[in-house]
Amino acid sequence: MDLPDLIRGVNRRLEQVLEAELKPKGVSLHQYRVLEALTERNGLPMGDLATRLFVDGPTLTKIIDKMVEAAEVYRGPDPHDRRKVLIFLSRRGAAHFEDVGPLITSIQQEILDRLGKSDAAALTNLLSELLSGTVSWRSLASRGRETLDHK
Repeated sequence: MDLPDLIRGVNRRLEQVLEAELKPKGVSLHQYRVLEALTERNGLPMGDLATRLFVDGPTLTKIIDKMVEAAEVYRGPDPHDRRKVLIFLSRRGAAHFEDVGPLITSIQQEILDRLGKSDAAALTNLLSELLSGTVSWRSLASRGRETLDHK
């Protein structure tokens, strides 16, 4: 299996585990990620939120519309630029996050424990490099082949 397939497979498996934990609480994975982002920094522009969640604008709008209906988030004007709309976490959304946050944190901790501190740090650094674009795709591919050849 090549690197992109492995990344997709791990991502899909992780999403399935997270969704299974969130579904009984009435929260989708995207909704959880919105709550998480707004817990870390309340009052985000839609564009920043879309980038952070790895979704396009129309998809995020649907997610936010549903969350506004559930009174978990609300829209408000940017105090520095009234043309922009910011998304804010409501008290209800914060309470919902407090309810589901520990479940997700425990799953994340299980993954870190399974990998071990050193491997988790190395994987985090490599994936961060991929996302930031600081490493060339060709050098990463050859680094991956070297790792596979030495095992």
